[in-house]
Amino acid sequence: MQKFLPLLLALLLAPVLPLQAQTPPPGADPWAGLCFLLGNWEAKTTGGMAQAVSTGSYSFALELNGQLLARHSQNSSCSGPASYNCQHSDLLYIYAEAGSPALRAIYFDSEGHTIHYAVSTPQPNTVVFLSDPAQPGPQFRLSYERAGDLLQGKFEVQAPGQGAFHTYLSWTGNQK
Repeated sequence: MQKFLPLLLALLLAPVLPLQAQTPPPGADPWAGLCFLLGNWEAKTTGGMAQAVSTGSYSFALELNGQLLARHSQNSSCSGPASYNCQHSDLLYIYAEAGSPALRAIYFDSEGHTIHYAVSTPQPNTVVFLSDPAQPGPQFRLSYERAGDLLQGKFEVQAPGQGAFHTYLSWTGNQK
């Protein structure tokens, strides 16, 4: 049995290794995987359950001496169903947890929502923010992917007991 222990450990740890590769090593630039977000961006909604049509802008910038990456957003025009808040604005702060190289994020909006996210960069020019599934209520996933000068974003919701995320709102835009 002892001769199989190293192999068994390797098999058990194999699914964890790709997640470890997403976390920068100690001393590395924690923002290296997110640099593609930096700047000012246009936003035009392109679909989702919200059924809203809006345009606006948002920016990603390092703040507090590079201790956090902040996203600020604003709408310039919007139309949607009565249930959609066209006056919506929000803030997203991305930070490294003290003593850990892993990135976390916290989101606040004008409707009183607060969402805590784990942050991963599964491939270059892609970032995924995933809320904790153990928390009560729906789980949320926010993602960005850059292709050339175009940045695509998506906010998805997974209702309790459901196995799939559904797109609530998606948008695209060029860097200003």
